[in-house]
Amino acid sequence: MQKFEALENFFPSLSSFVEKNDDWIFGHFSYDLKNKIETGLFSQNTDKVQFPECVLFVPRIVLKLSSGSLSIGVIDDNADEIFTQITAENSLHELPSPVAMKPGISKEAYVDAVRKLQHHIGQGDCYEINFCQELFANASINPVAVYEQLNAVSPNPFSAFYKVEDHFLLCASPERYLKKEGQKIISQPIKGTSARDTNNEIDSQNRQQLLHSAKDRSENVMIVDLVRNDLSKVCEEGSVGVDELFSVYTFPSVHQMISTVSGTLKADTTFADILQATFPMGSMTGAPKRKVMQLIEQYESSKRGIYSGAVGYISPEKDVDFNVVIRSLVYNNNAQYLSFHVGSAITSYSDPEKEYEECLLKGEAIMKVFSEK
Repeated sequence: MQKFEALENFFPSLSSFVEKNDDWIFGHFSYDLKNKIETGLFSQNTDKVQFPECVLFVPRIVLKLSSGSLSIGVIDDNADEIFTQITAENSLHELPSPVAMKPGISKEAYVDAVRKLQHHIGQGDCYEINFCQELFANASINPVAVYEQLNAVSPNPFSAFYKVEDHFLLCASPERYLKKEGQKIISQPIKGTSARDTNNEIDSQNRQQLLHSAKDRSENVMIVDLVRNDLSKVCEEGSVGVDELFSVYTFPSVHQMISTVSGTLKADTTFADILQATFPMGSMTGAPKRKVMQLIEQYESSKRGIYSGAVGYISPEKDVDFNVVIRSLVYNNNAQYLSFHVGSAITSYSDPEKEYEECLLKGEAIMKVFSEK
């Protein structure tokens, strides 16, 4: 299997790996790749998951399901035999055992950190910052069974079950980092969240409140502007625009405010160029990007790792689709360490108590995985 991992000469090596391969490439980039993009950044917080910083690989088997048909691409296997194995496979339907996830910091420490970040905002250091916290447990789980339950509780368009040796990502992400088709590129940042409700009238009210929320619109437009700026580094002049602003999408657990930014790539722009210009995604940092990444390192208590990174693929035609790793469980099977992060956007308008509640709301689907019986 052809494989690429993080090297010192990262971006030239990445370009070479992608350009010389005419097959499918799958893999991930962790949030901490930022340190190879911006000089002077580092990641020294506690990291008990220890997911690799970056892995890309050419798979031996590719299964592609679309419009009710399945295509099987293989390097050295029999496609008929693989299809027989798939149809004979039984879904687990195994409910995970209860797991008590513990917060990495107390509510009081979280609220105190938000107030300090608002002081930075007041001083003009930044406008908006995505501040996250970790919940964790020492536990032994069946990753496939947990993912099956997560997908049942919270099906989302950018979900992924992803394994690198003893490290597992069980991802139920609603957010796209970027998609490239030919010379067209789009990014769809999420900023703005409200709860679902079983009462249709209340649920509709929650959706409308999000749609018209001045705070959420302010957060969203700041990140839209940041994404526009990032894409303009690799797109033709005048081609970057906002196709969709402040749209509210409904998911099983939450309503989300999503915008779509697109542009036309300059000729000869490589995937490495795009990554270097746009990563990490603005929805998971804030603005201005370099300063808030320094503050994230200062105020968060655990290393993000693959959380707020990206998982996706590069097609043989060099088209690309990568998600934003949020609403995700990360598991180190060797250490039997289970973790997930939740966060929210902090601005001068933020109420620290409500930001804490928003974090709990975003983690609700994951917590249900271990309590649904």
